[in-house]
Amino acid sequence: MAWLRNLSKYSSTISKLKSSSPQGNHDPFSLLPSFTFLSHFSSNSIQQKPSNPSNKHVIECSGLLEATKPHEKPRVVVLGSGWAGCRLMKGLDTTTYDIVCVSPRNHMVFTPLLASTCVGTLEFRSVAEPIGRIQPALSREPGSYFFLANCTAIDTHNHMVQCETVTDGEETIDPWKFSISYDKLVIALGSQPSTFGIQGVKEYAIFLREVYHAQEIRRKLLLNLMLSDVPGIGEEEKQRLLHCVVVGGGPTGVEFSGELSDFIMKDVQQRYAHVKDYIRVTLIEANEILSSFDDRLRRYATNQLRKSGVRLVRGIVKDVKAQKIVLSDGTEVPYGLLVWSTGVAPAPIIHSLDLPKEPSGRIGVDEWLRVPSVQDVFSIGDCSGFLETTGRQTLPALAQ
Repeated sequence: MAWLRNLSKYSSTISKLKSSSPQGNHDPFSLLPSFTFLSHFSSNSIQQKPSNPSNKHVIECSGLLEATKPHEKPRVVVLGSGWAGCRLMKGLDTTTYDIVCVSPRNHMVFTPLLASTCVGTLEFRSVAEPIGRIQPALSREPGSYFFLANCTAIDTHNHMVQCETVTDGEETIDPWKFSISYDKLVIALGSQPSTFGIQGVKEYAIFLREVYHAQEIRRKLLLNLMLSDVPGIGEEEKQRLLHCVVVGGGPTGVEFSGELSDFIMKDVQQRYAHVKDYIRVTLIEANEILSSFDDRLRRYATNQLRKSGVRLVRGIVKDVKAQKIVLSDGTEVPYGLLVWSTGVAPAPIIHSLDLPKEPSGRIGVDEWLRVPSVQDVFSIGDCSGFLETTGRQTLPALAQ
């Protein structure tokens, strides 16, 4: 509690100086050390609007992380904290550059093991690494920062990034908007789950991209197991509650189905003996599972899933409702847990940027991962792809 002892020292010192100082000179902050690094920040405008009918004050505030001075280290702004962004920040020389990271999450997720956390094979902290541990300069160096925020716009002409802080629900404070000047900008905003415009997916399905997704799947799975054992639950409802449906036969869908079947065979059989005969897993895929992999691997995965009790269904989902999904042939599949893993697509912010795009909608880059039409802007990871002029093939998403 060194900070508490220091605070008490300041308090006693202020009290003594107050009594000995001339009357009217009672500014305690004049005794504290100056925080020179705060000179990088400026507040452009702070305006408080009149209270609205719900008695809530709406505060508009815009701040600015100003451009670096000639004698200061150049600033590299990294948008995103995924695989590409974190690997870049880890390798940057902090004696040469200041690093500023902007991301809606303060950790990196080891996605290949995320499915294991859903069933308790691994704990959530085992697959998440704090950004400050990956690049310590973000929390130690005076010119490097991490901001929990989303990028809303990029002004490449003025070397400026517009951001908005992340808030938790409607009951918290309103988002704060601010701007960051950059010398070099690296866009590593990744991708988002692809829903193909199917109605009801975002409302009723759970994705498996973030730690909170895995937490929700685990919570839902255990809740359904508990509910299915309550007296009075009918046979049909019990079968629905314990039916786990996975849509998408890619790496994530296959991995999660395998983890879930292991959980059923090893844990459910022992701990939930009353309902062990009702729980089942169905994997729905429009084509072959693991279609981007070698044919031998596909056959092996298919045989292993069937041996472990996973039911493979070839079909296309047409509609998603609260307790069932509807396939294109009219078949209705009731479910208690629905996990959606049908691939990824560029995030909305990528579509809104006035930058060159490659055919699939990702930011187009050259052989050096530079965005050709603007200066000092790079794009890496799932949000980027090679332009056709490079003659190179764009790599699959999710580091496959």
